Amino acid sequence: MVNRIRGFTPIPYELSPRKVTAATLAFASASAAAKAVSRGDVTSLDLTRTILERVEAYNPQLHAFAKITHKEAIATAKKADDVIERGDELGPLHGVPVTVKDCFEIKGVCTTAGSKLLADYVPIRDSAPVERLKEAGAIIIGHTNTSELAFDWQSYNDLFGTSNNPWNLRLTPGGSTGGGAAALAAGLSFLEVGSDVGGSIRVPSHFCGLYGHKPSLGAVSARGHIPPIPGVPVGEPNFMVAGPMARSADDIMLAMKILGGPDGEEAKAYRWEMPKPRKKKLDYYSIGYVIDDSACHVSSEVRTPMEKMVETLKKEGVEVAEGWPKGIDPKRLFEDYRYIRYASSAAARSGAQLFELLKVENVNDGSDEYVAAHAYASSVKEFEDALWRREQAREAWRDYFSAYDALLIPPAFVPAFPHDHRMPMKIRIISTPEGARRYEELRFWISFATLCGLPATTAPIGSTVGGLPVGVQVVGPYLEDATTIDLAGYIGALMGGFKVPPDYQ
Repeated sequence: MVNRIRGFTPIPYELSPRKVTAATLAFASASAAAKAVSRGDVTSLDLTRTILERVEAYNPQLHAFAKITHKEAIATAKKADDVIERGDELGPLHGVPVTVKDCFEIKGVCTTAGSKLLADYVPIRDSAPVERLKEAGAIIIGHTNTSELAFDWQSYNDLFGTSNNPWNLRLTPGGSTGGGAAALAAGLSFLEVGSDVGGSIRVPSHFCGLYGHKPSLGAVSARGHIPPIPGVPVGEPNFMVAGPMARSADDIMLAMKILGGPDGEEAKAYRWEMPKPRKKKLDYYSIGYVIDDSACHVSSEVRTPMEKMVETLKKEGVEVAEGWPKGIDPKRLFEDYRYIRYASSAAARSGAQLFELLKVENVNDGSDEYVAAHAYASSVKEFEDALWRREQAREAWRDYFSAYDALLIPPAFVPAFPHDHRMPMKIRIISTPEGARRYEELRFWISFATLCGLPATTAPIGSTVGGLPVGVQVVGPYLEDATTIDLAGYIGALMGGFKVPPDYQ
């Protein structure tokens, strides 16, 4: 029997005027697909086969998948249909095909995080997100591709190749949950679970025209995520989160109800319940926004849709106010984000690795290499000072969110860009209409929510002149994830929402 998620109320699903078939559901929401299966409009087996057929047709050009669990998915779908036949209680994703990033362990399925070091690693236990998806009745059809050890804003590795963007195969779908973003946008999955420490959910969602949610720090268990490599001490306890990506905000909300809450020993002590959205209507919300900043100017390709979104919100009667919160110094906090991230990971480095990295410490070119080397060589006092500034920033955010419900900022300064795998990263350049930019600037706009553990939801708001998706990042108060998701849903719907790439109808 599939367990029902405590407190879950199914989202209403209305039959389309046309006959509902597995094929017509390919781009439906996950909740709509679950309702169709539970009503008997389609079987889980038919739906799963249809999605796997789409994977077979489109994945050769997208390289969205690292592993397709075809045999296991078909067997699980048959069992899901048997559950319905018996009249047993159903989970909120019963019989629905979903995917997870190739960083989350699936029992009995090779999990590599895109690294040759793990080419033969087969977990003996499910990761926490996979465990909860299965409890919700989902059919996991495979692992999606990622960058090696999830360390890039593109998704490529020597094991499974380069993932391509469904909107333009010459462009990246983003990283490191880029394979999952490509799969969702192309109709090869109904829901993806990714991870985010440097924008790895938010940036691919922005590049592919999806909804993606970086949860509040600690709201979703990431047990069973790689990195860290199994057996190696955790390197980044301050930032990394697991979270959902989807084609609708409703699915993000549903996924958080499924994925959220403590795991393991922590679950013995307390329960987690996501607070309801702060407001019941879009024009009830009070919203701040920042479209540009001198520390990382936004290209016109992103700025123009952002400006249009703000004007549209004003016309809808929404209270909007421009500017960073009082007490928030974006340049200083961005520097602290990079520093704390690398300093926190020093424990996972060997002496030889640290020695090699420290060779570049005296070459201050502003690159991540330099920041990492400086962080590894810094004093305990410097680290504690950075943590203190983070606490001051958290207090400033608390004050801001007592007056405003959310802050709207770009997820990145550019839309999707051409593949560029040159190393080291500091030699990569991104072209914009205003000129060439440093690749590592992609860290800037995602750093603020990450540094302070705040929830941030990406929603599609339009496109560039060339037709590439553009998103907005909705940052909100700590642990009030439903507020950012709800607001992202309103804004996405207002600006057109998810659109199917032309070649994948």
